[in-house]
Amino acid sequence: MIRFSDKVKAKLAGLPDRPGVYLMRNRQGKIIYIGKAASLRSRVSSYFRRSTFAKADPKLRGLIRSIDDLDFVVLKSEAEATLTESRLIKDYHPRYNVLLRDDKRFLLLRVNPNDPFPRFDAVRLRKDDGARYWGPYASSAAAWASLEFIEKQFGLRRCSPRVPGPEDHKHCLNDIVRFCSAPCVGKVTPEAYRGRVEAACAFLDGDRREPLEELRRQMAAAAAEMRFEKAAALRDMYLLLLKGIREKARGRKSLQMKREEAHRGLAELQQRLGMDRRPEVIECYDISNISGTLSVASRVVSVGGVPAPARYRMYRIKTVEGADDPASMAEVIRRRFGRALAEKEALPDLVLVDGGITQLRAARAELDALGLETLRAAGIAKQFEELVHDPANEQAPLRFSADSPALRVLQQIRDEAHRFALTYHRKLRAQKIQESMLDDLPGIGAKRKARLLAHFGSVARLRKAAAEEIASAPDIGPKTAAMIHAALHPSPPV
Repeated sequence: MIRFSDKVKAKLAGLPDRPGVYLMRNRQGKIIYIGKAASLRSRVSSYFRRSTFAKADPKLRGLIRSIDDLDFVVLKSEAEATLTESRLIKDYHPRYNVLLRDDKRFLLLRVNPNDPFPRFDAVRLRKDDGARYWGPYASSAAAWASLEFIEKQFGLRRCSPRVPGPEDHKHCLNDIVRFCSAPCVGKVTPEAYRGRVEAACAFLDGDRREPLEELRRQMAAAAAEMRFEKAAALRDMYLLLLKGIREKARGRKSLQMKREEAHRGLAELQQRLGMDRRPEVIECYDISNISGTLSVASRVVSVGGVPAPARYRMYRIKTVEGADDPASMAEVIRRRFGRALAEKEALPDLVLVDGGITQLRAARAELDALGLETLRAAGIAKQFEELVHDPANEQAPLRFSADSPALRVLQQIRDEAHRFALTYHRKLRAQKIQESMLDDLPGIGAKRKARLLAHFGSVARLRKAAAEEIASAPDIGPKTAAMIHAALHPSPPV
């Protein structure tokens, strides 16, 4: 029978019925598994039931035997828990997340346009290698059928040499049996072959109407020849391509409708705020913290009512202690527009803050102090979705009808600012969890910890360092370095 530590029993008693992530540790304190849950109480408790252990496979039993402690982080939703779980797994690489994962990966199609004679292939991993990828495909048969179709349809080579030549052609019949255009022996010029590759890429991107008829003909021929497995794979590919065409058309129509609604919304904003011109460029700011810790701010930008992610920015609040959103808003507005004036950057048409009159007054005071009295600013209050503006004259907040395009423009940029701020805050929180690994090491106080992190840059880099490298850090001798290295690289549980 498995006995669980007192630490585990105490943590189980305090598990909330809330979404979140949980981190399981072994006797050395090393994180060995990270999971997510819609209900932390239900999910985590399930590991410690007799029935779970009795039915578990050897890998899961090994995990359960190794658990000596656990931590958890309560989050707002299951979706946020999924994102946080993914980030933490990438940061820590827990042993049992690797052992228990399903290694099955769906196929993708890949081509590297930088190769002299690009060729398409089916792969299972997407890499940052300059190649282009399509997929993943729901079935391997559909992926291979797609690959075979574009090779035949566009006369693409199948051979493996990076630069094929006449010697390769001697042992190859692909120009006969697979309709290869044979660039290896000059049947097509390199430029013409590259044009074929570009046409195949366009086909996979969605330019598919003409080849669909050819695909339908091949599918009918395969069925007539009673090659039903082949016909089924071609049918899956046909339906996939047809779905892509329809989704692309719907996407274009949806984008056009969103642009038109955004333009109407900006025109309404101009009229309601009494502006001389439409607020084509809007910057929105949001503050995020938990109980006053790790305060951050986000800036998101929309141009013509459409998000412009390249202009988004994050700010770490530096001068404000505790949960003081107005003071934090004042700091970020002061930093952003002080720098904009110093570097003569273009200013937005409207500054929007996520919050009510208090946050708006803080932002307005900083803009006025910088000499930007004419730059319009407003705040969108969440309770009634009101737009507060002109705090000096105490004008009544603007309210919008539920179907107002102006309200949708404001809500979109406000929600985007909130999402972006949360993303940055989660990143800092994950870093904080990593740094807490040093807190329990004997002889490592706050100052030594700060010097270690300043020297190595992060716990991840410290973990990669050898004991000799750790010993070279300020105020860290060989014995302390050996202790730190051992703590960060504990022996696996027996």
